[in-house]
Amino acid sequence: MGRYRWFAATGRFLVPLDRRLIRLTKGRFSVTGWRTSPPTLLLTTRGRRSGLPRERPVLYARDGDAFVVIGSNWGQDHHPSWSVNLLADPQATVTIGGESTAVRAVLVEGQERERLWPLLLRVWPAFRDYDARADRALRIFRLEPVTTPNHEPAG
Repeated sequence: MGRYRWFAATGRFLVPLDRRLIRLTKGRFSVTGWRTSPPTLLLTTRGRRSGLPRERPVLYARDGDAFVVIGSNWGQDHHPSWSVNLLADPQATVTIGGESTAVRAVLVEGQERERLWPLLLRVWPAFRDYDARADRALRIFRLEPVTTPNHEPAG
């Protein structure tokens, strides 16, 4: 269904509900089904202007110990705010199943982007439609766990 424009339009309005449901059920439930399928994490970034924590449910793929996310924004012509926040401050927090992990976002390009693109398509094939519909390059980030004691989580 993700390839249809009506689904993308509806999905944007469900994001706040999804964020609350995922948080309350520690990732067991989502508006897309009884279990968070496709895999969904809660990404907490720091607002680039406000400095306040901003939390967003985002689909992800695994790449080793890292999480791969894409700023598809449902195929809209503008980047999602969370991706702009990551460019301003790559320190973030990922929450899956109630467990939070400090991460550092790396914008991937070139061959690395080409390598990660199929992982994302396996999670949500509609990313291909979003990519064709958007008048921009969809940003792909690799969220790498941070193990240094100096990291201050965004959330």
